[in-house]
Amino acid sequence: MSDDIYDDVIWTESKGVKTERVEMMVEVDIYESADCVKDHDFRTETNTHQPLQRKGSDSVRNRSSRAAAVCLVLLCVLLLTAVIVLCVHIHTKSTNYTEERNKLLNKISNLTDERDGLIFMNNNLTNERDQLRNQLQICAEWTRYQSRFYYISNEKANWTESRRYCTERGADLIIINNTEERDFVKNMSSAAAVWIGLTDSAVENTWKWVDGSTLTSGFWANGEPGGHSTENCVMNVPEPTQEWSQLGWHDFACNKALQWICEKRISQLILQ
Repeated sequence: MSDDIYDDVIWTESKGVKTERVEMMVEVDIYESADCVKDHDFRTETNTHQPLQRKGSDSVRNRSSRAAAVCLVLLCVLLLTAVIVLCVHIHTKSTNYTEERNKLLNKISNLTDERDGLIFMNNNLTNERDQLRNQLQICAEWTRYQSRFYYISNEKANWTESRRYCTERGADLIIINNTEERDFVKNMSSAAAVWIGLTDSAVENTWKWVDGSTLTSGFWANGEPGGHSTENCVMNVPEPTQEWSQLGWHDFACNKALQWICEKRISQLILQ
């Protein structure tokens, strides 16, 4: 009986010990589980914080990259603006220079035209001066009467050559229109017979002056004109001579050589 009681006590104690061991093991397991859980939570938290830190770093980098890109774009815009402004400025200056160059070229052209005009005027004045000198030299040999100049030759030539000499000097053979002019010719030529500007070479017996006008009245010598077809030019005999007994106009052969008188109006002298 006592043994049974003792055994019960031992079993009870053993059971108690086992129970305590079990409890202790459970407690150890609980602690270990808690430690595992803590360790797991710590690792999880650590793993969670690391991506957040990486994400923050990447965000800073992205912001820096964006800021750099924005600055680069702004710099490019400023540079492009400066280039455009410079191009516009250069183009404006070039346009202004082109306009100024064109104005200068226009002025040069105008000055060249003015110079050419002055040269032309100078040449004209030089020619006029030379002509006036020639006219003065001619006038020194010519005699003025009323509004005309007259020249009597010293040499002799036929009627055609005599007239050519006069026309080459802007004059023509004399036209005697009145008694005063006839007397002037008489005094000028003395006793010499001279050619005058009257002929019927175009139409026989139709006497015309060298200016194309038809003779209406004249100072013919007695028996003149003779009416011979070979005597188509007129000479003036101022005084009777051994050769010419009758003073006045005579029709005469145009190929004969005589002195002549040229006549020029003062207006012709001025216009030359």
